[in-house]
Amino acid sequence: MKNTILSALILCLWLLSMTPASATPPQVVVSIKPLHSLVSGVMEGVGRPELLVESGGSPHGYSLKPSEAKALAAADLIIWVGQDLESFLVKPLSTLGKEAQQLRLAEALKSDLLTRRQGGTWEAPEHKHQEDHQDHSHGQQLTTATADLHLWLSPPLAKKIVALSAAKLSQLDPVNTVIYNRNSEQLQARLDILDSALEERLEPVKNVPYIVFHAAYQYFESTYGLNAVGSVTINPERKPGAKRLKAIQQKIRALDARCVFSEPQFESRLIQTIISETAARTGTLDPLGADIAAGPEAYFTLMNRLADNLIEGLR
Repeated sequence: MKNTILSALILCLWLLSMTPASATPPQVVVSIKPLHSLVSGVMEGVGRPELLVESGGSPHGYSLKPSEAKALAAADLIIWVGQDLESFLVKPLSTLGKEAQQLRLAEALKSDLLTRRQGGTWEAPEHKHQEDHQDHSHGQQLTTATADLHLWLSPPLAKKIVALSAAKLSQLDPVNTVIYNRNSEQLQARLDILDSALEERLEPVKNVPYIVFHAAYQYFESTYGLNAVGSVTINPERKPGAKRLKAIQQKIRALDARCVFSEPQFESRLIQTIISETAARTGTLDPLGADIAAGPEAYFTLMNRLADNLIEGLR
């Protein structure tokens, strides 16, 4: 009897020793909510990634909390755009997260990046559906320091983010590769549906001129051929001066801009000052989804709300 119990115990211990360490879900940290949503969808059924920049925060000038620093220190994988967007992560990652693997999306998607917009009047972007979904190959000549890094605001690029995340997670956690790949395929199919729906919904307003608070929406505008003609500020952390505000007012009148959009993360009283001597109305756009609950559905809610708010401001 004792021999039987001992044999069973030895068998159990042997089986436990054969269980791969990766059977434990990897600790994944994601910088901002839209990316966190896509990674959450890939990890569904395996684990939940940790979100760093919570509701109301902006990756421009964010300050890391102690709990977030702790999450970085324990991470197996950190997914972010890169140092030219989430600059607050550069120093912590040199110490806290140096043992973790990283997926830097700006580097991984360098050939898809668009040139960062500057001041002055913008030209209407070419429509990607008229380009037969061709990649923006001119991005190969860019560096991440000169590129627009708000790359999640394009469903076709979101599909690539999903695929990259699934591949990285499978490498880190091969036991759950089947789940990651299945989730990735389902999520990419949903993003195709979202892309087509947004295309149809935005068609009636795509030629209407408007101005945004800062140049964060180029990927959305390029994807759907929208007519953004300028921004209030180039750097959202730097308040525009009187000369800049006057130039924006002149632009609104000259181009008959229908709406000037503010953002919940930044100063909105500036918008009222700008439109005070024009016929433009005001609206709100949010590239991060400040008040949207984090999780797999957040990205779809964000993109649909972005379309809702644009249509409301432009019709």
